[in-house]
Formats: sequence, structure tokens, C-alpha cells
Amino acid sequence: MKSRQNLWFAAALAAVAVAPASAAPGASIPDFSGIWAHQWDPGFEALDSGPTALVNLARLPDGRGNVAQLVGDYHNPILKPEAAETVRKLGEQSKMHVGFHNPRNQCWPMGLPFVLSSDGMEIFDRGDHLTIIYRLDHQVRTVRMNAAHPAKPVPSYYGDSVGHYEGDTLVIDTIALKPGPFAMLDWFGTPQTPALHVVERYRLLDYDEAKDGIRRAGRDNTINPAGTPPVMDFDYRGKWLQLLFTVDDPNVFTTPWSATVTYAPQLPPPKGLGVWPEYVCAENPYKYGTEEDVHVPTAKVSDF
Repeated sequence: MKSRQNLWFAAALAAVAVAPASAAPGASIPDFSGIWAHQWDPGFEALDSGPTALVNLARLPDGRGNVAQLVGDYHNPILKPEAAETVRKLGEQSKMHVGFHNPRNQCWPMGLPFVLSSDGMEIFDRGDHLTIIYRLDHQVRTVRMNAAHPAKPVPSYYGDSVGHYEGDTLVIDTIALKPGPFAMLDWFGTPQTPALHVVERYRLLDYDEAKDGIRRAGRDNTINPAGTPPVMDFDYRGKWLQLLFTVDDPNVFTTPWSATVTYAPQLPPPKGLGVWPEYVCAENPYKYGTEEDVHVPTAKVSDF
């Protein structure tokens, strides 16, 4: 297991040692290097106003969202009636402590924007493209820089992503997202269709600018202890990374909506995790209670 991890790190380091992608003339490219941590579940930070992400109707005594019960706010006006009913039904199931399938717990590619709820990620600049890796199951995305979408993109779980810099902001536009068998946009089961379009905007912020995102994350989400050392340093006063993303799927939503994800640099040892842990979901697909085993992706046709 360790040898695989070492090989993976070697490949990742090689990916960094390449000239960065070009920005507008005279503009400097922001440095997004390093491991960025986000320790709140279910992850998205709903905005204070305007069309925004669903929040959890199930709350703990202190007012924070109860991650043990995923009851999405099906009253949110962004949802069309059929989507609202899907979220309501799954919420009722969760209130009975019966977990519903999602790409994360079934070891499938999480897709966008679901994967943005991952508790850690890293961006490698490889010149003509970016490679983004996520802590959960080491899922990988490729973003072609300063390019256009093809006329007929081939749908995939992470879609066709193209990026460019607008001053100090990395902008990524993704289309052609293929829904998987357990496809959903968030932990509450909000559905998706092939019409899904996601735009991400990444910026480095001073702590005073990032505080609002931290407040909103703490208001609606729960810190995930996950049985490991903490991954975020809430006393950190350097640069934080904030993602503002916008989702549009006219088959599901009445309007485009936006939310944020606010990251801190991963907390180093001895207090924090400090390394990129090996996490392979499909290595243990068995359940030992009443729940059925995980529906791990399985090849039906051999590669050779």
C-alpha cells in the first residue's frame, strides 16, 4: 500500500515541475499550490441572499446542520417541483436513519459539483492544463487552459473543463457532465441531467475576506472529525482559498444558483494530518450491518 502511495506522490511532484499556464499579458498567475483543506460536511456554503445551495433542515441543538440526517431544504425556490420531491423523499428516508446511495458512498466518480464537497484538494499547474486531485478516493480532474469546448464534447463524469485567468481569479467552465447511476449534485440528493453547466471561480483571500465564508460554513455544516487529526487551522491568518461556483441545469432548477467553498492550507504535523492519506473506497466495499454492500464500479468488458 505504501509503495503505491509513494509512486502516486512521485507522479504528482513531476506534474508540478512544468511551466505555468499563461495569463493575460502583464498579469501574474496566483499561486494555488499546496494541499487545501475543507473540513465541513456536507460542504457547500450557502450564500446569505440570492439563489443558493440547499441547506440541511435537520439541525443539532446548537443550530448547526445534523450530518447524520441529510434533509435538504426542498422548499428552496431554485428547485423545480420534480426535483423538490426527490429531495423531500430522500430526506424522509434519512430521517429514518436509512442512508441513501450517493456516488461517494458507492465508490463512484462524484462528478461536479458533488466533488467540490471533498475535504481536501490540490491543484497542479502543468502549463497547457491543470490537474486537480481530491482527497476522497483520489479523484482526478483535468482542466484544459486557454482552450474552447469542442463542438461535440464527449460526456464524462467530470465533463469537459476549460479554464483561464481573469486577473487574480482562476475561472473554470465545465459542460458535458454525464450522470452516473448514483448521480446527484449534493449530499441531499438533488438530481442532475446532461444539461448541467458549472462555472468555478478560485481566488486567494486574506483572512478578513475569508471570514464570511467560514461563518457560513459553520452555520449550516458540521466539522468532520473522521477519526483523524484535524486538517484545518482556524487560527491561520495567511491566505485562504475560496471557490465561488455557479450551477445551471434548466431541467432541475428554476434559475442558476451559486455557493462557496472556503479552504485553508492543510494543518501540518504535529497537530494536523500533514500528508495526503491513501483513501481507496473500493478496497472495502463490504457492509457488516443491515445495509447492502457497496455497488463498486465493475468493468463488463475486458480491456484486452
